Amino acid sequence: MKIATWRNTRRRRLADSCILAVVAAAAFFALSALGTWQLQRRAWKHELIAEVDARVRATPEPPPPPALWPSISAGRDAYRHVRAHGYFLNGRETLVQAVTTKAAGFWVMTPLVTDSGFTVLVNRGFIPAGQSDPANLAARQVEGDVTVTGLLRMSEPGGGFLRTNAPAEGRWYSRDVAAIAAARGVSPTAPYFIDADGTPNPGGLPISGLTVIRFADNHLIYALTWYGLAMGLAAGCVVVAHGETDRRRAAGAA
Repeated sequence: MKIATWRNTRRRRLADSCILAVVAAAAFFALSALGTWQLQRRAWKHELIAEVDARVRATPEPPPPPALWPSISAGRDAYRHVRAHGYFLNGRETLVQAVTTKAAGFWVMTPLVTDSGFTVLVNRGFIPAGQSDPANLAARQVEGDVTVTGLLRMSEPGGGFLRTNAPAEGRWYSRDVAAIAAARGVSPTAPYFIDADGTPNPGGLPISGLTVIRFADNHLIYALTWYGLAMGLAAGCVVVAHGETDRRRAAGAA
């Protein structure tokens, strides 16, 4: 009877060990796959960074015309170096709340009617909160023909973090091109906007050329973390296996 009980117990432990081994193996391969995926993501991110850097440094080109608007995408077009000619629709500026290295304040988004006949919003730059009254804005306006050089940026629909744009109340937390164009009654308007370069504006305001290009690149740390967990799991399994082997030997000797 005792022998039968011992055999049943041994079979159950063997079955449990097999199940744990399968689960551990699956977890090991899953963790390793996650590490490999992060390395692949890292390679892709570095290619993206190199591509964006090439766009920024390229010779300025005309902004995409209406015929190309349906095909514009962030992956292919964001941060293109562009140059547009036309005139500003002064008096139709939109102030969008901003926090920069300078201070808290606003982006000045002004419609530019291009020589090609369409309108594109231009982020002329940053003004501190104390400079946002209409008189100061009027003093910073540029009349007549202008040339704007800068970077193509994608629209920021909806609003900012935990804050929704309120066009009827004149509160803007993101550079939502479509909503701003509708509120200001300008069309046809490009589905992107232009961040003006650092060319000085009259009186020094708005402060342009503050585009921040930053891509999170933590993939190597993530990969090492996943691989480390996989190796830790493998080491733990080896320790458990050795312990189980020693236990069985001790039980057999008894």
